[in-house]
Amino acid sequence: PLHDGAVIINRDRVVAAGCFLPLSINPDLPGDLGTRHRAAVGVTEESDAIAIVVSEETGTISLVTGGEITRNLDGAGLRQRLSQLLGPPLKAFGRRRAGTPAPLGDPAK
Repeated sequence: PLHDGAVIINRDRVVAAGCFLPLSINPDLPGDLGTRHRAAVGVTEESDAIAIVVSEETGTISLVTGGEITRNLDGAGLRQRLSQLLGPPLKAFGRRRAGTPAPLGDPAK
């Protein structure tokens, strides 16, 4: 089942789901962090990944990069931090109705 484990996203695509990540063994992490948060810290200690964690118990959102965790973010705070780390989001291509010509320069034509 996909409700357990991590979802791995590369650029704008889900490339894997239900993944198990390496747990951090950092003794300085707060004692109240569970496995989900320790896995997020662990994967960012060992890679250039950015991890977003939603607590199963409280629903609070945390962002982890470089082994450092920022806790208790709201949606606006998460968007702001992600924009700082990744740059502004790209404009999504809208769907065209059948028979509508593609604009010049549209790679979908």
